[in-house]
Parts: sequence; C-alpha cells; structure tokens
Amino acid sequence: MGTRQSPDRVVVVGAGVVGLSTAWFLQERGVEVTVVDRDGVAADASWGNAGWLAPALTLPLPEPAVLQYGLRAMLSPSSPVYVPLTTDLKLIRFLVGFARHCTPSKWQEAMSVYTEVNRTALGAYDELADGGVRELTRLADPFLAAFASEKDRQTLVDEFHHVEAAGGEVDFDLLDYDAIHSLEPSLGQGVNAGLRLRNQRFIDPPLFVNSLADAVRERGGEIVSGFDVTQIDDRVGGVSVRSAHGDSRDGDAVVISSGARLNKLAAPFGVRKLVQAGRGYSFSVKPEHLPKNPVYFPTQRVACTPLHDRFRVAGMMEFRSPDAPLDPRRVQAIIDAAKPMLSGIDWTAREEEWVGSRPCTTDGLPLIGATRSPRVHVAGGHGMWGIALGPLTGKMVADSMTGAQTPTVMRHFDPLR
Repeated sequence: MGTRQSPDRVVVVGAGVVGLSTAWFLQERGVEVTVVDRDGVAADASWGNAGWLAPALTLPLPEPAVLQYGLRAMLSPSSPVYVPLTTDLKLIRFLVGFARHCTPSKWQEAMSVYTEVNRTALGAYDELADGGVRELTRLADPFLAAFASEKDRQTLVDEFHHVEAAGGEVDFDLLDYDAIHSLEPSLGQGVNAGLRLRNQRFIDPPLFVNSLADAVRERGGEIVSGFDVTQIDDRVGGVSVRSAHGDSRDGDAVVISSGARLNKLAAPFGVRKLVQAGRGYSFSVKPEHLPKNPVYFPTQRVACTPLHDRFRVAGMMEFRSPDAPLDPRRVQAIIDAAKPMLSGIDWTAREEEWVGSRPCTTDGLPLIGATRSPRVHVAGGHGMWGIALGPLTGKMVADSMTGAQTPTVMRHFDPLR
C-alpha cells in the first residue's frame, strides 16, 4: 500500500506504449499529465515491432540458448544475436552482466516473475478498451510457430515445460506438415513441423499507440513532440523537466519512460542498473496470400504479423548504440532466414525498413517504480516486451504514485536494485 501523497500534475518522459499507458492510468486516477518525447508518438521501439501480446512467449531475454551461439557467431552480422566489436565500456559491462544471467537457474528465477505478470498483462489492455481507447487488440487464432524439423520444435516445447514448471500455463497443440500447411498456406517448403498456440493476441503497434495517444489528449493531456529532455530538476515542491532547447515542463512528479536512453536521466536519482539498446529490425511485404494471424519462426528468431494490408517481418537482437544507423546486413539476415519458411513473397519489394532500440536490462526484468527521490519514477527496461507489458506497467506506476495497492510482483522491478 502506497503512503505518499498523490500528485496533481505529472510529466511523463517518453511517448511510447509504456509512457502513454502510464499517462492514461494516471488520468484514470485524476492526475493531470503532460507527455514529452524527443521525436513523437510511437517514434522508436513502439513503432516497428511485431505487436504480439503473447504471454506464452513473453519470457526472460537472458536465456541459456543465447550463450550457445558462441562469441564468434555473435560477432557475425548474420547471427540472430549480434554484438559488433566495440571498445564501449558501458556496453562491455552490460554484456558481462547479461551473460551472468544466461544460466538455467537465473532464467528460472526470472521466469517465475514473468509468470506473475503474464497472468494480468492482457487484462490491462482490456481496461484501456473499456476506458475508450478505440484501437482494439485482436485474437490470434491460430497463432503458429513453424519449424524446419521436429527436433527444432522440441526446443520450444522444452521451454514451455520450463514455463509450466515455473507456474505458467501454455496451451498448445503439435502440428505435422499437412496440418500446419493447411492452417497457413503461405508457409514455404522449409516448414516441416509446427505448433499452434491458443489464447494469444496481437495489435498493429503504430495504430494502437497513436490511438492511445488520442485517448490521452481527449482527456485533456498534453503531448509535446520534439522535446529532448536533458535535465530533470528535483525540488521539494516538485520537478522541472528541461529540454535541449531550454523549454521546460513542471509537475509534482515525473516518470522517466525514455526507452534505451533511460540511464542518462535516471542515474542522478540512484538508478544504477544498466539499460542497453537491444536493437530489432523489421520491414513490410505483401504476400500473394496475406496471413490473417501471426507466424513465428523460433529457430530463426523471426516474428511475422499481419498489419491490415501488409505483413510485417521482424527479428534480430543487436547490442549497439541506439544512434547507430540501420545496418542493411541485418535486414538481409532476416530475409535469408525467412525465405525458405514463407512462399509467395517478393522480398525485393519490401517497404518500411526499420530499426528500433528495445531497452534491455542485464537480468531481463524491467525497472518500475520510485527512485531515491519520491518525485522521480522510472518505467522502462522491458526488452522485447514493452508492447506486451506496457499497459500493465502504466497501471502499476499509476497505482504506486497515487497510493493505491500495487501487486507484490512489483518488488522485483525496483529501479534501485
């Protein structure tokens, strides 16, 4: 149970799904909000991702399988997990910490935490819909995972058994060649086995996040684009959030949800946990037969989602600066991995090539809650799961800031850990 006095005005830094969800749930509790962003609504990781709301696949990023790639493989631009040679000491520190958490025991500990949040994550989306956010989630039925062999499939099945051992629930059916090709005719000849997941959903990320922004504005919230925050002044009477251009927005409190750039603003308030850009890539194509539901290729780490008239193909994990340019070799790596698994696609006609920075932590758990200042709060570090966990995060932050009861699982996300 919170004890601090509820703020009347809050400035939220970041107009992605996490920041806007925080703003929306604060408004639900009667708080006036201003959202500022260096670019605009859904400008970074909230734009080009796969849009999956899939509790069965919302798992800790530091996993033993990552280390199985080996250092030489991870230095290759064609690897699903890519780490360019670097002298960046912050990145090296992050990678060492990340590797320490890629053990079975650490993964199991983190998975028990994810099990708790996965039970309620979709419910937070339902609250947004009930509260007037017009763009809705869509049921993924079937949600397919496709494999080149039954041996490849067994790796994901084993992972699901570990999820169940941690208290989670995964409802799935095994599919043979004929069954999965019958369910999704656009699959290629490289697919020889499959798996059907139940009770998963998906969204069109740009449409949903912009709809959420509209809902925040309609309730009287202000959203300011082009506001690159460089400093947060914390005083007893409130906070002042200052931009690179000398503009400022004042409030009783601030929530830092600035994605992969969180550390710079949060470090002065005692947040030492490293947040590193884990960059993902995507592009859109128009298959001869557009699938109606998501398709996942776990071995290739490629995620595909139908977004109205196009098919988004996403994948890769690349630990490097969020300001580095798009690397076309990474786009080609996705194409090379996906080409045998899909048919009827002109890969040269792709559009919307994108790279975005997902904010990753060494232990795979987000940072959610107050810093050493009761007026400065953090919401970030979700890795690949900002879309899946964004609304739930916003609800937890709003509850903690307004003195409402918060779930016990939130203790695992302490920004000062």
